[in-house]
Amino acid sequence: MKSLKIKFVDFWPGFNPNDNFITNALKGYEIVITDTPDYLFFSIFGYSHLKYNCVKIMFVGENIVPDFNLCDYAMGFDFLNFGDRYMRLPLFLICDNFKELSVTKDFSPKRMLNRKFCSIVVSNAQVSNPIRERFFRLLSEYKQVDSGGRLWNNVGGPVADKQKFISGYKFNIAFENSAVLGYTTEKIMDAMTANTLPIYWGNPWVGRDFNKRSFVNVNSFASLEKAVEYIVDLDTNDERYLEMMQEPWVNDVSIFDWEDKLCAFLAHIVEKPFAEAQYLVDDGMQKLYKQNMKTLAFVNEKLKVPRLISAYKKLSNGKYK
Repeated sequence: MKSLKIKFVDFWPGFNPNDNFITNALKGYEIVITDTPDYLFFSIFGYSHLKYNCVKIMFVGENIVPDFNLCDYAMGFDFLNFGDRYMRLPLFLICDNFKELSVTKDFSPKRMLNRKFCSIVVSNAQVSNPIRERFFRLLSEYKQVDSGGRLWNNVGGPVADKQKFISGYKFNIAFENSAVLGYTTEKIMDAMTANTLPIYWGNPWVGRDFNKRSFVNVNSFASLEKAVEYIVDLDTNDERYLEMMQEPWVNDVSIFDWEDKLCAFLAHIVEKPFAEAQYLVDDGMQKLYKQNMKTLAFVNEKLKVPRLISAYKKLSNGKYK
């Protein structure tokens, strides 16, 4: 069994370097976690990765495009074609409940229809597009939208179990914090696994992954008012609502093979001769760029990293789901 010297840096709080989607994909190797790695896996919650000179593999789960001037390889949400240096691995794939979408829907028309109108679960809006609040207020003019998060709460306090809460509603507002091509998080998937109809806004290309007939895509409407009109029609037309709820969630079942694809992507990297696996160079403008990044990052390192982590916690409750 081949031995791999690896290290994880700059991941989100609570990330377990000994047990995660990357180590699971490398189970065919002997993993040695060390401070002197041959392969460095890093994310965006810090700048420690700038101190290492080895094969660097970046994972991005936020709305940031990988910087290939700082990494040899990357995994993220963007639709990129960059030889063997990139694999598309959107955040929703690594969430624990993603596999549930492959299971045949537990469909009961009576149960689907005999539910409250609409839910939303939001913690804060400090770094979010204000369109989410505007839509929440607008849809609430038709019927009450029950808010079970810390923000706009109208159900007596934050709910303990998001999935259980939203499963009791016909619709769920599942808006991203921003609309970026390819950037889809767990929000739409949480609604789907709870068997409620997602009302989605965010990634304009969300239909490349998820069946556009299985959710309401607010991006596709000329205005928020038009989207609300459509939802009102679904709410008052049982046949149309049930037709949407019977649609499969995803376009292509091969999406559930992402773990095999990740294994192949990482194996291709670590099976290369080490010198061939490195794409970064220490010459020319790339060298100057990296030097400037180090200077900018470490002048105020003690200030920047805590602020970055704090912003992340506000954005996502401090963890990936």
